[in-house]
Amino acid sequence: MTTVTLAAAHVAPVFMDTAASTDKAIKWIKKAGADGADIVVFPEVYLPGFPYWINCYAPLLQGEMTRRYQDASIEEDGPEVRALREAAKDAGIVVVMGASERGKQSRTCFNSSLIFNSDGSAPFIHRKLKPTFAERTVWGEGGGERLGVVPTSAGRVGALACWEHTMNLARQALAEQNMEIHAALWPALDTMAGFDQVANLQIQAMMQNHALTAQCFVISAASPVTQQMLDFMAAEIGPQEFLKTGGGWSAIIHPFGPILAGPVSGLEEQLVMAQVDMTARHDTKMWVDGSQGGHYSRPDVLRLVHENAPSDGA
Repeated sequence: MTTVTLAAAHVAPVFMDTAASTDKAIKWIKKAGADGADIVVFPEVYLPGFPYWINCYAPLLQGEMTRRYQDASIEEDGPEVRALREAAKDAGIVVVMGASERGKQSRTCFNSSLIFNSDGSAPFIHRKLKPTFAERTVWGEGGGERLGVVPTSAGRVGALACWEHTMNLARQALAEQNMEIHAALWPALDTMAGFDQVANLQIQAMMQNHALTAQCFVISAASPVTQQMLDFMAAEIGPQEFLKTGGGWSAIIHPFGPILAGPVSGLEEQLVMAQVDMTARHDTKMWVDGSQGGHYSRPDVLRLVHENAPSDGA
């Protein structure tokens, strides 16, 4: 398609309730389809929500909650994935969903981005390569075979989560695969103590840089922190003073850098949407083409080694 409508779902999950969050996601998928979107991107680990307690409490206070988080994580052939496949097919829309994914016959979980095509086929699953900071207590590391770009009805789609965008070689691996649409999945980093003044500046800079250097449209989706999340953690673990409500940064960005829709932040849930002409990438690529074999690549000087053999075994 030449004209494509892109959507970021600036929505919060029903925290730690995977079934209810899946039902809520399906309603937003239906709305996105009805509103004319060709692709909708949900935030990082929307299912079952970002485990904010990892940055708010001492490690020894977190064990029971992290075990429950493993219980609430999805599996690639589980009922949530089947329901989302049907929802994508029924709405005729590509869906990118953030989820904590539990490996088959394993308790190891991964911070995953699932790309569902509009035909209801099994999703491509990217697993976050390097969990950030305290995230390492929750998730394992993904493998290179899951760092890819997927042909979909909306275009060639790739995905990264949160600070994976600081990994320049991970971004380059997608750029070299001639990605047309990039799904960027985020939590509400600006709600955390020490990040309130810098997080959204960092995210905007990374998203606009990636749009230009990969010559792709970027859909950045984040979920706000709700009072339900704070109440849940206070009731289950105890009081904390490091996290507040609201936040998130959701937007759609042109390959040359301008923000086409948004940015949106705060508790109001909405679809951030923009209709784009996919051939606009050609104008950007006239100036800079960083895809494999493109005129702005120099494999004789700089060459990326992408180890894509199966490595995680789960």
